[in-house]
Amino acid sequence: MGFVMSDTIYSLSSGLGRAGVAVIRLSGPHSDDVLLRLCGRLPPFRVASLMTLVDPMTRQHLDQGLVLRFEHGKSFTGEASCELQVHGGRAVVQAILLALSSMPRLRAAEAGEFTRRALENGRLDLTQVEALADLIDADTEEQRKQALRSLEGFLGREIRTWRETLREIRALIAAEIDFSDEGDVSGNFDDQIDSLLERLQQQFTAALASFEAGRIVSDGFRIALIGPPNAGKSSLLNKIAGSDIAIVTEFAGTTRDVLEVRLDIVGFPVVLIDTAGMREAIDPVERIGVGRGRFAAAHAHLLLVMEDESHNPFALPEELRDIPSIRIRSKKDLYNGTSREGLLDDGTLLLSSVTGEGLAELRASIADRLRVMADRPESAVLTQERHRLLITRAFEFCLAARQSLGSGIEFVDENVRRIDQALAEFVGEIGVEEVLGEIFSRFCVGK
Repeated sequence: MGFVMSDTIYSLSSGLGRAGVAVIRLSGPHSDDVLLRLCGRLPPFRVASLMTLVDPMTRQHLDQGLVLRFEHGKSFTGEASCELQVHGGRAVVQAILLALSSMPRLRAAEAGEFTRRALENGRLDLTQVEALADLIDADTEEQRKQALRSLEGFLGREIRTWRETLREIRALIAAEIDFSDEGDVSGNFDDQIDSLLERLQQQFTAALASFEAGRIVSDGFRIALIGPPNAGKSSLLNKIAGSDIAIVTEFAGTTRDVLEVRLDIVGFPVVLIDTAGMREAIDPVERIGVGRGRFAAAHAHLLLVMEDESHNPFALPEELRDIPSIRIRSKKDLYNGTSREGLLDDGTLLLSSVTGEGLAELRASIADRLRVMADRPESAVLTQERHRLLITRAFEFCLAARQSLGSGIEFVDENVRRIDQALAEFVGEIGVEEVLGEIFSRFCVGK
């Protein structure tokens, strides 16, 4: 069944299973009728009211709970809606849901349908819908803060500001067309138009520059452990993760494949990647593992380069030399040389995966890199590939509009129209049906 806005829908919005409180949501034009049938009366709007819920078919007492009622235009969905806050036992919840399923003009909600209605009714724009999905999925503090910033409408407000500039440009274009027969006027309008387009171009550039930082926070900061065999990579992975995830032996070549562990470091999501020791492998399976490790390292944001006891710096493959790195010698408990504050003269960090010495310093160094790479400007932060593609398109049309100045105002006008079209698609006003399915597939049924 597809989305039908005239339907009244219901769903359990809290988690399945035994809980102290369960929340059941309803939204749609017949919400008040459902409440009357369940409770016998309507509570005041926006007042938590203790009410008894009764099955309208059997007259069986279902539960006693708090009921919140919202008027049309002032709810999350923009429709008449209500929430039932009841006891969270499985039997209670199932009995209420069964009673609701038997009522006419009422059906179970589909995944994301409450939020879809909020979008359709103008309560949220598409950037806020995406942010809400990110907020629900947030595992770390920085993910929460980034999603909340977009949910509060920061990105949408930035888009609206850009579109106001476009309206100003369109007014100047109209003026130039109206006064095109006055030879001393056109150039002045062109200068004003170009100045506004240049400002937009700079703002698009700043937004695109924020994409990498936004994606790092959303998807995770990828850190690859690389180095020669038996240098202590897997031991360090286990120590940082606090679990025996990787197999550790004294035999070189034990790690044959890429292992990934998701961590939270100072509020940032981190994907820590263990790779096979890099050497000229004879064993075909180990050779495949080394190749996969090099590929994973090439797509990392940071490398932890492990040194062995040979005292010879590990030579990075050419494709990895431009990636930021921290050099580590991990067997500090076996090291007989001298060091200053856990660092060798060349800046290599000494630590022990056995005793934990130097681990705090490594975490602090990683945290410093995270903060620098994920530093967010005050301008809009793009977090989705869809965002990047649309702002790139807007930037290209902006450039084309500036280049067409002097070649015919109608060409400028067409490019400005296309910029506005890209921004309208960004916030979900036009042309987004093909992406809505993918976006709402991330939502649970009760949201």
